[in-house]
Amino acid sequence: MAATSQPHAHRELDLRGLSCPLPILRTKQALRDMAVGECVAVQATDPHAVIDFRAFCDTTEHRLLHEEQGDDVLTFWLEKGP
Repeated sequence: MAATSQPHAHRELDLRGLSCPLPILRTKQALRDMAVGECVAVQATDPHAVIDFRAFCDTTEHRLLHEEQGDDVLTFWLEKGP
């Protein structure tokens, strides 16, 4: 992604060790309890999470603000849409 710094996360989810579709399902559940414009940071280890989170944001009103990969952990910052 083009962002150079990590967005501020209002909530963090540690979903390491979970396989598809659980990271997306747990993220959807967390987003339901958040206010529009708030950001959730999600840590995942499933290699398919990159595709899953991009597709999720492409098909919903939520935005993928930033993503990083390091030490076998993928981190995604999503902003809740309307």
